[in-house]
Formats: sequence, structure tokens, C-alpha cells
Amino acid sequence: MTASLRLHYAPDNASLIVRLALEELGLPYETILVDRSQRAQQQPAYLRLNPNGTIPALATPDGVIFETAAILLWLADRSGQLAPAPQDPNRGDMLKWLFWCSNTLHIDLRQSFYPEKFIGADPAHQHQLRAVLRQRLQSDLRILEAALIETPALSGQAQPTLFDLYLPCLMRWCKLYAETPGQPWFDITAYPALYALCLRAERRASTRAAQQAEGLGPTPFTAPKLATPPEGSAT
Repeated sequence: MTASLRLHYAPDNASLIVRLALEELGLPYETILVDRSQRAQQQPAYLRLNPNGTIPALATPDGVIFETAAILLWLADRSGQLAPAPQDPNRGDMLKWLFWCSNTLHIDLRQSFYPEKFIGADPAHQHQLRAVLRQRLQSDLRILEAALIETPALSGQAQPTLFDLYLPCLMRWCKLYAETPGQPWFDITAYPALYALCLRAERRASTRAAQQAEGLGPTPFTAPKLATPPEGSAT
């Protein structure tokens, strides 16, 4: 994989996960800002790359790939790193939890971030949805904590896995965007395996590169603050 890769990104969006993977793999890549303040993700030029109008999209020698889990799996399989090979007996566990993160936890978070897209403009309905989702997210985190304890190969102590890149970002967004002001519910230290994973992530060079590029602050996963990016907007 020597050809240039182009990451269409917005600060502190799902593209952050892909940036971490690219940095961890040491791959050459360019970044192209999708300016959310101008709704660039809904403009024809971007929709030609990703018809969903969601971020990220990764332009590759094989064409443009969208959907975070698909990009991560493509990078892992092409590089031979970050995930078990297809013949590895741990491959099944990796796949089921990768897609659980993408299809369950990440979706629950997205609904919490943008309730109006799922239940309409009525603030009372949005409040009800967020209350339901808060309970679902707490259940999600308990399930995930148990998975990390029962299947330790999901996370790498020496060499990171896809989960060591994906999960810290999801934990960041649980705190920053899934909480209602004045109603804190998420304490990462209540989940020791997830907390240890986030601490390890904050020590990696890939995280330092992302911190500088996207203004993530000194403890982006264990005690996150809103991003102050040098360009673009997170929302």
C-alpha cells in the first residue's frame, strides 16, 4: 500500500478513528477537510464520494470507501496489522465485536447526538429518546466491558488492535456528546477494562498526532474536553 490515501474528515468526527489507524500503520495520507459549518457533507461534491452524507470517506487505490468499520477492516487486511488474519481463530471474535461497535454502540451514540433526525423536532420527544438511549448506552458499556475481560485478545498490550483505536473515540463521545448538560451519567473509571484501554491509547504516538491535528486536548479519552481544531468544526 504505497499509493496515496485521501481521508475526507471533520475534526472529532468518526474520521478521527480512521486517522488513528492511518497514523498507527505509518501510511502516507492526505487529509481533506469536510467543513461541517458549511454543511459540506451534504453538498453534491461530497455526496458523490459518500451518498449517505456522513463522515469519513477514504479515497484509496481501490476506490472510495465509506463506513468506519469497512475502512478499518480494509486497512487492517491490506496492511496485515491491527486485526487477526482471515485464517486466525480469533478472527470471528474480532469481526463480531467490530460490527457490534459499528452497528450497536456507535448507532446508539449517533441517535443520542442527533435525536431530531430520528424522532423529529419536538424537544419533549427528543428528551424522551435521550433518556431511553442513556439506559441503552449504559447497557452497551456493561456488555463491552465484559467482552474485553472475557476476550482479552480484542485489545493489544504491545501492538494495538482496531478496538484500541475505535473504542477510545466512542468513550470520548459518550462523555462529550451523549450527556445532557447538568446530568452527568458517564464515568469511564466505572469500567476498568475500558479505562485501561483509554489510558494506553493516550500514550501512543498516533494519538499525539491526532491531538495536534484536531485539537483534542491533553487527555482526549479519559477526561475529554471539546475539540479546538486548527481548521474546521466538529459539529
